[in-house]
Amino acid sequence: MKLETIKTFDNPINAHILKTRLESEGIECYLFDENISTLNPLFNISVGGIKLNIKNTDRDKAQAIIQEIEGNDLLDEEDHTIYCPKCNSKHLYAGFKSMKDFKGIMSAIIAFVFMVFPIYFKTVYRCKDCGFEF
Repeated sequence: MKLETIKTFDNPINAHILKTRLESEGIECYLFDENISTLNPLFNISVGGIKLNIKNTDRDKAQAIIQEIEGNDLLDEEDHTIYCPKCNSKHLYAGFKSMKDFKGIMSAIIAFVFMVFPIYFKTVYRCKDCGFEF
């Protein structure tokens, strides 16, 4: 049995949600580097994130499930599809952590100097097509 990394995550919650979904479909899953990434999020970059591994024989089935999940449109509170205000695209990242403004840049510098997790960032939508954040 050879294992293959199907997806990587930056937080354990999303990793466990997808792992549970795949296991409910009969696909055996394993999470690697979860503990080190959870204990110190700065190590997440150095180990390459939390890796969701499956048997290579289950790859096609797992990719179809992931495509089904990620292919759904993002909806607001009133169940309307969310579109990018700049290019009108519906291909968006949800929960993108942005540090583009002055506070974000200062937070990154402080985090680098003191070797701590960044203390400020905004969670926004980011367009996959034009890169606009809103």
